[in-house]
Amino acid sequence: MLSKKTVTVASSSLWKSLRHVVVLYSLCGLISGYSERHVHDLMSRYPLIDGHNDLALQLRILHNNQLSQIDLHNVSKVATDITRLQAGHVQAQMFAVYVLCGAQEKDAVRLTLEQIDVVRRMCTEYQDFEIVTSSKELRSSEIRNKTACLISVEGGHSIDSSLPALRMFYQLGVRSMALTHNCNTPWAESSSKLYNVYQRHNNSLTHFGKAVVDEMNRLGMIVDLSHTSWGTAWAVLKHSKAPVIFSHSSSYSVCNNSRNVPDRLLHELKKNRGLIMVNLHSNFISCSNEANISHVADHFDYIKKIIGAESVGIGGDFDGAVRFPQGLEDVSKYPALIQELLQRNWTENELANVLRRNFLRVFKEVEKVRDQLKLNKPSEVQIPHWEVQNPCRLVLKRPELRQQSPSSRAQHGPKGQLGLVIVLLILSLFIIQ
Repeated sequence: MLSKKTVTVASSSLWKSLRHVVVLYSLCGLISGYSERHVHDLMSRYPLIDGHNDLALQLRILHNNQLSQIDLHNVSKVATDITRLQAGHVQAQMFAVYVLCGAQEKDAVRLTLEQIDVVRRMCTEYQDFEIVTSSKELRSSEIRNKTACLISVEGGHSIDSSLPALRMFYQLGVRSMALTHNCNTPWAESSSKLYNVYQRHNNSLTHFGKAVVDEMNRLGMIVDLSHTSWGTAWAVLKHSKAPVIFSHSSSYSVCNNSRNVPDRLLHELKKNRGLIMVNLHSNFISCSNEANISHVADHFDYIKKIIGAESVGIGGDFDGAVRFPQGLEDVSKYPALIQELLQRNWTENELANVLRRNFLRVFKEVEKVRDQLKLNKPSEVQIPHWEVQNPCRLVLKRPELRQQSPSSRAQHGPKGQLGLVIVLLILSLFIIQ
């Protein structure tokens, strides 16, 4: 049997251990609370510019673009609405205008116009939103406490190999375009092998493809290399006069998916002064269906180690991809990612760059190149018809006159003319009477 003294000593030790646990638990709570407040303060001062969001696609799929049927403050079955954008400190959102690759050689231009229309409608009909078309407007929208809408065309098939169509999209407010989606265009190569169209060998960016890049540089439209093949990305990085972006791609060295960016392209992107905006899709983060915030942060750490924090941004791909890391299920969860990076000793200055300053720098430099090229006239380069091979593409020429049949010619011969004279004489007699 234990003595009273032994029991007393044991009880005292137990209480001391419990007090230590309570103190440690309280400290953890204070640290966590401080971290959350720190994140809120940081993201209030440097709210996020998100490089890629497919809400417009979901509006078409779920609601046939009928905005009158929904309230964008609270939308079910999607990862994005006004309430959650505000909770996630998303001050500017690049909304993707995307149409399926199956529309190539068909009605891609019309469908793209309809998607531009729905983005413009939602960003003008709701006072929380505001369409912006310049880096200056983007900065001023923050001051006015608006969520800025930037429009990006996702996939070069949307312009139907037409520089005039590209220019008209710019006039409608488009300020970025991904050169491909999951299909090749006649002039650029995709990272995907889903569609067996426009296959080429050793020609990832054609002469017309370079003309597209040149015209985007002249207009001040950001070239987006997400979804392009590595060969196309390399060619563009060597050719473009302005910085480019990967709007929603991650590190190939961390997850070897072809949609991600290998180190050699990251180094070239650094030389270009461009930007890679990390994609949150689980398959691009962990190369599996399951991922967590730590896996995402690994991509940020690796890219920072390779090319520096000044070349990193965030392009969530919400409402486009289908699987997201635990804790990052929708746009309201961005603070959890920033908290993880803070805990990994990212500085406030580095995170301010990631959240918005890097994108603003790229946008301003794209506009600077535009200003340098302002004396250049719009490009009149046309793609050769044999490169397009589109049966729905009309070749403008005078129609061939069909030869008239003998019976048709007879109607206009002497007998036909005599009959016409007789009819006119009879009509004139009635008129005289």
